Amino acid sequence: MDKRLERILPRVQKPARYTGGEYNEIIKDKTSADLRMAFCFPDIYEIGMSNLGMRILYGVTNEMPGVWCERVFAPWGDMAEEMRRVGIPLYALESGDPVSEFDVIGFSLGYEMAYPTVLDMLDMAGIPMRSEDRKALVPLVFAGGTSCCNPEPMADFFDLMVLGEGEEVNCELLRLFRTARNEGWDKPRFLREAAKLGGVYVPSLYSPGWKEDGTLAAITPADGAPETVRKRIVADLDSVYYPTNPIVPSVEIVHDRVNLELFRGCIRGCRFCQAGYVYRPIRSRSPETVIRQGIESLENTGCQEATLLSLSSSDYRHLTEVCDGLLDWCEPRSISLSLPSLRADNFSVDMVGRLQKVRRGGLTFAPEAGTQRLRDVINKNVTEKDLLDTCRVAFEGGWNGIKLYFMLGLPTETDEDVEAIADLAGKVLHTWREYAPNKARGVRITVSTSCFIPKPHCPFQWEPQITMAEYQRRVQLLRGRITARNVIYNWHDADTSFIEAALSRGDRRLGRVIEAVWKNGGRLEAWSEYFSFPRWMRAFSDCGLDPAFYATRERGEEEVLPWSRIDMGVSRDILLRERHRAYHAQLSPDCRAACSACGAAGLMEGGRCDG
Repeated sequence: MDKRLERILPRVQKPARYTGGEYNEIIKDKTSADLRMAFCFPDIYEIGMSNLGMRILYGVTNEMPGVWCERVFAPWGDMAEEMRRVGIPLYALESGDPVSEFDVIGFSLGYEMAYPTVLDMLDMAGIPMRSEDRKALVPLVFAGGTSCCNPEPMADFFDLMVLGEGEEVNCELLRLFRTARNEGWDKPRFLREAAKLGGVYVPSLYSPGWKEDGTLAAITPADGAPETVRKRIVADLDSVYYPTNPIVPSVEIVHDRVNLELFRGCIRGCRFCQAGYVYRPIRSRSPETVIRQGIESLENTGCQEATLLSLSSSDYRHLTEVCDGLLDWCEPRSISLSLPSLRADNFSVDMVGRLQKVRRGGLTFAPEAGTQRLRDVINKNVTEKDLLDTCRVAFEGGWNGIKLYFMLGLPTETDEDVEAIADLAGKVLHTWREYAPNKARGVRITVSTSCFIPKPHCPFQWEPQITMAEYQRRVQLLRGRITARNVIYNWHDADTSFIEAALSRGDRRLGRVIEAVWKNGGRLEAWSEYFSFPRWMRAFSDCGLDPAFYATRERGEEEVLPWSRIDMGVSRDILLRERHRAYHAQLSPDCRAACSACGAAGLMEGGRCDG
């Protein structure tokens, strides 16, 4: 360990974040690795180590012969200050080597508010931020993750961006890079060849142009770049790598447990949900695979909890079989099994009761809207009766805590819809009073609201976000309506949601704003301790841009969108159809009830998904 590092670690919070040396970390002989990759997560250790995608890609990359992939996380403020003070550059945990010594530097982008942290990490590594300032092939700086489905706000900083799932395309990219480096290609030649791989967007090969009103006129491809870049997926989840020997963190992390992925995609069609559309088509793991991976992971880590993950876990066809198989192994060892992403319309109290036999927690549901009309607008396909019946059986089964999540500002929302949230919470409370066998323990019903954020590649991508003032008005309206002592109301702040909306639908001009935020001290903006709304507004103003133009403006259906060159699998016609159905509060069936012919199945061989 660097002597300077030894001296500063006693002066920072949680020094184990920065030392590496965890159980199951991958250490390789440098002399045997001819390609080194720094896998950067633009958030702190506890967040990055909880990310299943990072665990998967870390493992699959290290399985490549001659490749050593190491982890890099953003330091908390105290550590960043100490590192800059004594001149320690950003380094990788496994070797302790500076990031600037690596051949390839990959970032995981899952959240727009992490953008300034990317710039801060490049600066701490001593690497030029802008792609145009990195003339040589080495180091190659690229990104992947959900936020890349609109690559334009960060286009100036990355040499390329990977769209979709990275298990296969990342390896193809590294093999191409190795060929390019060994044969002495220059960077432009490599980028042109990388653009042919499929699922790779090279920003320098696309030139945006704007109209006088500030909207995009066109995004023009050059040098043979494809007209659209289609995301990559993994078709067979049973055959692909899965980390059953993951790193055991040195400090407690946000999700300190084994994560087991049931399937990718979602059979539902909630019109506000970006993930539900961009993760299509639906692909499931077999129950035998999930059970085997779960037992192996628990044996290899010593974790005392496992979680079954997907966008809607209770929609997994073989859920009972998987739970029975895992619980037969877990229960004798006092290991708990949890099932998040529950839906009120297919909740099984027997299933959840058995899952929580070791440790009983609360139950969480997301009705999203207070009235049936608005739930139909967003295609939630959950009724008030579904929710109250579920709460009844839960209260009869001994639960005394329910969390309910809603959004404010959904398209067509009225004050009646807002007030109905309080009425629904009151009905849940009444259900407890009527059906709970033991009222001595009391009940806690938590209502949480967030501000609707229109996201790319879903039916509401054209919708405006309500203004911050209007959001605050609706919060106060709901707050005044909730009077029961047993009902707690929490709400998300408006300013973060406003900036997130601007970034999520931004164009390439926002790169200047992100850089200005960083230059004025912005980093770890996803954290309330670091987020500064005035700093963002000042950056927009200094760059001559209005965040409301991106956040609260309705987009024309014929407008060129910043993500127009990106194909995430679902056709534009389907998104428009669902938007128009929303305005008539018209429901669309889920994928199992009737295929919508959305186009995502075309990504699969044979054109069929598991819906």
